Amino acid sequence: MADDEKLEQQQQERREFLSWLGGALACGAAVIAGDAGTLQAVAAGEQIAAAQMPPSPAIPGYDWSKHRWAFGVDATKCIGCLRCVEACKKENNVAPDAHHFRTWVERYVTLEGEETARIDSQADPVNIAASGSEGEYRFADRYKDAKVAKAFFVPKLCNHCTNPACVQVCPTGATYKTDDGVVLIDHTYCIGCQYCVQACPYGARFFNAEKNVSDKCTWCYHRITKGLLPACVEVCPVGARIFGDRNDEQSVISRFIHDNRVQVLRPATGNAPNVFYIGIDEDVS
Repeated sequence: MADDEKLEQQQQERREFLSWLGGALACGAAVIAGDAGTLQAVAAGEQIAAAQMPPSPAIPGYDWSKHRWAFGVDATKCIGCLRCVEACKKENNVAPDAHHFRTWVERYVTLEGEETARIDSQADPVNIAASGSEGEYRFADRYKDAKVAKAFFVPKLCNHCTNPACVQVCPTGATYKTDDGVVLIDHTYCIGCQYCVQACPYGARFFNAEKNVSDKCTWCYHRITKGLLPACVEVCPVGARIFGDRNDEQSVISRFIHDNRVQVLRPATGNAPNVFYIGIDEDVS
């Protein structure tokens, strides 16, 4: 048997074991342990799960204990061009359709006489039709004859939370938080249970049916660990996306947070997001 076939078989066997283990732990968590034997069994399962935790990624020349990455969004600058979305898809091999995104942009429009903003985004069939292709979306010109009181665009992505709910619910440790603040998914350990997709309060995760794994924004971890910017930040023509190291007080993200009255999305969840916004209002969540 060829080495590639052996490796694929080993990974498949491990995934099947982890899938069984994840289901067993989930069932165990739903049952109130009434005796010492049950408690011992649950503890043993947790120890096995811990032993299957993915190792820290070995990146030559990179020490993740020396960085604290963060992301900024200036909604007053965003023009909704969607270059960030397109660059992300190409850089990270995201499915080329209008329904899967690692990052996306929403439009908030308040009409005269209305108190609540209207929100349209990649999920709106009208915006998909406006692109002329099922593979992408564009913001339809639906407000050209309306009296608009206020309008702005809001880029969204994984918030790489300090207290990520997705990490807490993952039964195999496939989703984990790095020392430099980035939340990653090790797809060799992901069993496709989608607990993390349901747990994320920001709708930032999606399920890749082709690979049977969850997926999301990684802040282009393969780029930032080499000193490059995330693809979405690099292509933004107006500087609406900001990225950097908070351990460096003079970095662009440190100055952005220090010089502005920043906000985070859904602070009441307790997830403590590390994507900081300016230029949004209470309608944005």
